[in-house]
Amino acid sequence: MLKLNSLNDNELVLRFVDGDQESLETLILRHKNRVFSYILLIVKNQELAEDIFQETFIKVIRSLKKGKYIENGKFISWVLRISHNLIIDHFRKVKLKGTVSNDSSEVDIFNSQKYSEQTIEDEMVNTQILSEVKDLILELPEDQQQVIYMRHYMGLSFKEIAEQTDVSINTALGRMRYALINLRKLIDKKKLSLTMI
Repeated sequence: MLKLNSLNDNELVLRFVDGDQESLETLILRHKNRVFSYILLIVKNQELAEDIFQETFIKVIRSLKKGKYIENGKFISWVLRISHNLIIDHFRKVKLKGTVSNDSSEVDIFNSQKYSEQTIEDEMVNTQILSEVKDLILELPEDQQQVIYMRHYMGLSFKEIAEQTDVSINTALGRMRYALINLRKLIDKKKLSLTMI
């Protein structure tokens, strides 16, 4: 009887794609703590972290079955990137609803109408700017996109970014520096005016 634990991630992926369900269970157990801790670190809410964790592995299963995983010895990085994208999607949806979660209070003072009054024109300008910035970020190399999302959309420190992306703090800082330089170049090149009202 072959011990699944003795197989590496990619061998387990191949076995799962060939129809072996136990291989997937072994993979999930092997990486469960790291993936869940990563999600919880960012969303800071147990229930939400559990939901995103489940969504992550549903997406992993679907992607594996569709042959979307390319073997490069970095299965865990791929899984973390999926969870990272789901977290960003979640925060984006929350932002679109225009609410701020405040679980400890029945009455949410931050969601009071008078705190969120903006003219329709302000709203449209800000939405346009955010949309243009998002498009510009998508033109950056993937490692630079990642550091911008983690720093500005998820509020992680450079120490946390370095830990989550398996690089040194200096590398994380360097990526941010290059990302900002490249964004400025893109803004100049496209002659965009990105001044918030």
